[in-house]
Amino acid sequence: MSARREPSVPPRIGGYEYSELLGMGGFADVFRYTQQLPHRSVAVKVLLAGSLSDEVRERFRTEADLMARLSHHPSIVTIYHADVATDGRPFLVMEYCARPNLGKRYRTERMGVPEVLRIGVRLACAVETAHQAGILHRDIKPANVLVTDFGWPALTDFGIAATTGWSSAAAVGMSIPWSPPELLAENPVGGVQSDVYSLAATIYSLLAGRSPFEVPDARNNAADLIGRIEGAALATTGRSDVPASLQAVLARAMHRTPAGRFHSALALARALQQVEIELLLPPTALDLPLDVITDLRPPGTGPGAGDAGDELEPANQATRLHPIQSVSPEGRAEGRAEDLAEGLAGRVDARFAQTGAPQPQRGQAALPAVRVPAPFPASRAAPVGAPRPVGAPRPGKRGRVAVAAVAGVVVVGALVGVARAVSGSLGSDPGTAAVRTTEPSGSGTPSAAPLLAVPTPTDLLGVVAVDGSAVFTWVNPEPLAGDRYLWGVAVARTDTVMAVVDAPTVTITPEIPGTPVCLEVAIVRADRRASTEPAVGCTS
Repeated sequence: MSARREPSVPPRIGGYEYSELLGMGGFADVFRYTQQLPHRSVAVKVLLAGSLSDEVRERFRTEADLMARLSHHPSIVTIYHADVATDGRPFLVMEYCARPNLGKRYRTERMGVPEVLRIGVRLACAVETAHQAGILHRDIKPANVLVTDFGWPALTDFGIAATTGWSSAAAVGMSIPWSPPELLAENPVGGVQSDVYSLAATIYSLLAGRSPFEVPDARNNAADLIGRIEGAALATTGRSDVPASLQAVLARAMHRTPAGRFHSALALARALQQVEIELLLPPTALDLPLDVITDLRPPGTGPGAGDAGDELEPANQATRLHPIQSVSPEGRAEGRAEDLAEGLAGRVDARFAQTGAPQPQRGQAALPAVRVPAPFPASRAAPVGAPRPVGAPRPGKRGRVAVAAVAGVVVVGALVGVARAVSGSLGSDPGTAAVRTTEPSGSGTPSAAPLLAVPTPTDLLGVVAVDGSAVFTWVNPEPLAGDRYLWGVAVARTDTVMAVVDAPTVTITPEIPGTPVCLEVAIVRADRRASTEPAVGCTS
């Protein structure tokens, strides 16, 4: 084994004062400097004097350019400056992240599933941003994910990045434990799905405390790892708190062939959000432009791809909810749904976050949506940011207050008094509503038995059909003759406009194609009493 080399001498850089060594790599060392104006700590990556070949210099310049193009993203390290020191060594001045990187953390601590899911979604958005810019990272691994003072992951080290059109090149400097099989072949070929694999392998490592094909108490040299990556099945993380759905997401993202994986980093982010929803966690916001989030076409389709059928409906196409006439059990037409719904005092102050698994593609069956518990436990509901209006200024890079760009999962508080409000709107006294029994009481007058509460609909499901419409169904747990249903599309911070329907199903056309739709629904009895607490659910 060769002896560990000594760190290089930190160069003199005008306006910066050297503080300490942060790390050493094959081609560069990283130091912490103090910038004088503005006064702050920065990380400075300096090429080694013995690595100043034309190829390495060009790769270094490419890294500086790529990171500068991407560093506006909150989960990609910011580049401040690039130059050549007086001794001839090129250097990059970057954001300084004081916390241990994920390469150190996953080996020394047990990271919680909620934190790993948040990290996974944020990194997936960073990778998707790079891909949207035509850039492949090619070396995603825990050690290349720094952690900011606010706990956000920050992807770094684009030193061997390539364009998304890259198809074959030498696999220089790639890290075997997190590399997909196609990049370990004699003639490596890679693309977007190669980065998806490495990202999933990184997430796996944070959960398992080891790289995906590392076997405890066994040989784990390069040849062993390559053999397992190319031929072995992915083992589980070995943790009882990792749900089977998360294991399935990682297994798909790390499929042996690129075609078997998620087609994009965004699709992986949506799948991780689905796991968050399953665990009743607030879904992590997607840090992506709205047009990227709402464009659900698979790569190579849509306008300009030769298939006009894949064009999405115009974003300004208004939602059209057709009026539904209700019919009483006796067969007579009832009044307007608005009259029946009038007086509902409990309204949803819904706060939305981005959500959704990969949407059904052209010709595929609709995907099952998240099953939202009814009622949604208020004690588990965590408020999340409201959506940013289209055209409004985006939040700062690391104000780190994530604002949702697309309406998604509704976090619902308890809606008390709905039955009382409905009764009041129909002229009865909700405080004295009771069922008169035929059994005489001791006083010789009929006794009053308290009304049983109208239950909340259960199994509220929303699925996205192939044509883009949202189809909701639910179950009446205690059906009675004459039962009908109040429903309305839940919109953040607005009163839900309710309509009435006789059957437990509603079909809605989203206002913006591909965005999640949330529905509020309550049971209404023949005597006009309604569910004390409506159910609320969303499409994925």
